[in-house]
Amino acid sequence: MKRLQLFEFEDFDWLPLDLRSGATNLIKVLHRLVGTSEVLSNLILSVREKVDFNQIVDLGSGSGGPMIETIWKINEERQDSQVNLLLTDLYPNTKTIADINALNLSNVSYHPESLDAQKMDTAPEGLKTMIASFHHMRPSIAKQILDKAEHSGEPLLIYEIAKNNVPILIWWILLPISLIILVIMSLCMTLFVRPLRAKQLLFTYLIPLIPIIYAWDGQASLMRTYTFKDVEELLGERKNEKYVWEISDAKKRNGKNAGYYILGYPVK
Repeated sequence: MKRLQLFEFEDFDWLPLDLRSGATNLIKVLHRLVGTSEVLSNLILSVREKVDFNQIVDLGSGSGGPMIETIWKINEERQDSQVNLLLTDLYPNTKTIADINALNLSNVSYHPESLDAQKMDTAPEGLKTMIASFHHMRPSIAKQILDKAEHSGEPLLIYEIAKNNVPILIWWILLPISLIILVIMSLCMTLFVRPLRAKQLLFTYLIPLIPIIYAWDGQASLMRTYTFKDVEELLGERKNEKYVWEISDAKKRNGKNAGYYILGYPVK
């Protein structure tokens, strides 16, 4: 596999919630800036044409990512058949949950208990989504997730915002410059975080731990992302005619590529 098994700070359970949420808040801003919700809403609407579901169970939601805006766009387009969104995370943050639930969005809720993507077969029914989180999984676990989706017969949509197409040597050479750029970007992006709390400001501008975490995790995630060939290796030879898999570039409405997706769903 081309994918490298690097570490990300967000993977460690010892990472304080304030720092974890601070980093995921920046990821949420990034999704908003690049228009991820547009890509996802188009993808999910196309999935609904292939398989019926009225709930999306998002795995590894963090601070909500792009999924809240995505579900709003989906339900605006299909007002006659609304879809509910259940956000979940391995390390749910009570403040984040309170903020999202306080919005009183009729179709959105955040599951208060920890939910491991590895145990997705125990999650509530519906389309399972993994948005920019599949790369966190080691190959053995990633394969297990794909297997469980197929065996359960429930649809699974995996989306990665980046593609691992940079030669490894070039990545290492450019890493110092890339980290500096991402740190500077995070200082600007913080101003767009909502709600913007005192601890986000403290650990960004006075004690810049969040920018360091965001910069390293962002660069590491690029090399941890599975390539198309890597995914094909994970899937191997599948002989289940009642469940199909798609791997393809994701696109915006203007036709521009925007990451890629893996889709598994039962055949009607």
